[in-house]
Amino acid sequence: QVHLEESGGGLAQAGGSLRLSCAASGRLFNNYGVGWFRQTPGKQREFVGRITASGDSTVYADSVKGRFTISRDNAEKMVYLEMNNLKPEDTAVYYCAARLYGGGTTRGSYDYWGQGTQVTISS
Repeated sequence: QVHLEESGGGLAQAGGSLRLSCAASGRLFNNYGVGWFRQTPGKQREFVGRITASGDSTVYADSVKGRFTISRDNAEKMVYLEMNNLKPEDTAVYYCAARLYGGGTTRGSYDYWGQGTQVTISS
């Protein structure tokens, strides 16, 4: 089992950058795939990107490709979402999620979730 906690959200201007962190606790974190999702009021939780357990592969949603980068430090049990060239439509609550030996592009492919961190981008 793993516990996740996001941080780093806040207010930024369009064109700016933010880095979100996902801190994990629990054993064997290096065996968990991690995904990032986001959600705005009244909408479904949307896939942003994911990284494999080893960190050797990432996948991104088309809406963030080329602007967002996911990385991880298994020794520190941390996963990061670097967000550049932010747009007002990136405004959402961002969540990290984990699954042992897995994790894909859908909400159902993750078992553990953080509480989320709010990101607000002003135009």
